[in-house]
Amino acid sequence: MLQLTGITKSYGGRRVLDDVAFDVKPGRLTGFVGGNGAGKTTTMRIILGVLAKDGGDVTLNGTPVTASDRRRFGYMPEERGLYPKMKVLEHIVYLARLHGFTKADAAARATALLEQLGLGERLNDNVETLSLGNQQRAQIAAALVHDPQVLILDEPFSGLDPLAVDVVAGVLQERAAAGAAVLFSSHQLDVVERLCDDLVIIAGGTIRAAGARDALRAQHSTRRFELVSSGDAGWLRTEPGVEVLDFDGGYAVFDADSDETAQRVLRRAVDQGDVASFAPQHPTLAQIFKEVIQ
Repeated sequence: MLQLTGITKSYGGRRVLDDVAFDVKPGRLTGFVGGNGAGKTTTMRIILGVLAKDGGDVTLNGTPVTASDRRRFGYMPEERGLYPKMKVLEHIVYLARLHGFTKADAAARATALLEQLGLGERLNDNVETLSLGNQQRAQIAAALVHDPQVLILDEPFSGLDPLAVDVVAGVLQERAAAGAAVLFSSHQLDVVERLCDDLVIIAGGTIRAAGARDALRAQHSTRRFELVSSGDAGWLRTEPGVEVLDFDGGYAVFDADSDETAQRVLRRAVDQGDVASFAPQHPTLAQIFKEVIQ
């Protein structure tokens, strides 16, 4: 497990990270979200040793991360860093060779990975001729080709169309399923919510929320419920302790002032007619994000 504890960083008199702490667990996708300038990229660069921290610890399985450990890390920066004049396959093979793979093994790994990412027909094209989305896929291949145990990806879905997002997401899920610890940042909250197992929300250089996605959704849930019934649910508008937010015949979304009120509503709905469903509504990641950064 990759663990950050009490990380601080200042530039001049301005503190950009303040007591940053969270875990990135093996076998799980951790989404790292925050606005521009929140501290995501600075945190990632400290994990990788590109930037020095002022205080705190970065550990891997309980011991300080070393240069040797970082050779088993994969990193994709937000700014593309590939050589534009190199051919795509040649480039990824070159990077695999830097990690110690034989020429044959490097070529096999690079080819398989590029094909998995949908670049099988562009292997012999120069990087600079690729679209921005395809350059992004090649950049991801560069981060993955040496089979890292920790993946740090800064905006991996930027510039990708929905089909490409699904392709890249599938590759990352496969790596996590194989045991890699995956940390990725993104401004696309719907993608993060769909993919991640764990969430870290940062704002103003401080961690505002961190934990398992479902646990955070439950933690920030209000008493909001969705009722679907065969009868007219208009009676909800006069029910004590209930605020109706959305209504359409037998469909209603409402807030209840207590669990007892919600149970009373359910009993009355059953008395009124057939109830197709009655369930709490959990907040979206976007809603949690807005709540915790205020």
